[in-house]
Amino acid sequence: MEHRTISELMTRKVASVQLDTPFKDIAQKLADSAVSAVPVLDSLGRPAGIVSEADLLRKAADQSDLSGRTPLPHLEAWERARAEGRTASELMSAPAVCAHPEWTVVEAARLMEVQHVKRLPVVDETEALLGIVSRSDLLRVFLRKDKAIQEEITREVIGRTARLGASGVTAEVMQGEVSLHGSVEDPLLIPVLVRMCAGVDGVVSVAEDLKPAMAAGPAASVEGGRARS
Repeated sequence: MEHRTISELMTRKVASVQLDTPFKDIAQKLADSAVSAVPVLDSLGRPAGIVSEADLLRKAADQSDLSGRTPLPHLEAWERARAEGRTASELMSAPAVCAHPEWTVVEAARLMEVQHVKRLPVVDETEALLGIVSRSDLLRVFLRKDKAIQEEITREVIGRTARLGASGVTAEVMQGEVSLHGSVEDPLLIPVLVRMCAGVDGVVSVAEDLKPAMAAGPAASVEGGRARS
């Protein structure tokens, strides 16, 4: 099985800013591009960080509210320094957490989860920016048609394990939910099939109704009321 790669899912035309881009120009770039964050590039076109709406709004939240209706948020020293920032280099979250185009959806999703980020700049071997991939881009794999998922499972999962005793297995897919039916020669193959199906892009869940195949015993003949082999 081959997971979709980041190069297939990423946005290639990326809005970006430079390290010295002023606050208001960043806000204008976000508005003009209809995005919530942009990479901040150094002089070589490499992502140095990410500046987002949240980074800009920190400045507004740190301002005095004369009405007294909302309390002033507590900011750590590094947050206050960012709130007082005037350029992208002072406002951005750094360093940039990046992905590479040959990565799979699984690799990118895991990195986002571990690093608690919503998007990843995609860079080449020289760390130059190629594109950007977001959580919504990764979710596009779940838009795969049921028929395409079923065909991949039949070809790549059942087909590859048929010689191990899974030739009696069929798969049904509805709304990304896979149901396996039939019989297998070795019960230990059942969890293997389930895991492999779960790893197919677009699969939401896997249920199985698989039973061990009845092993055919040696034939016995009966003669004169006595069995003989």
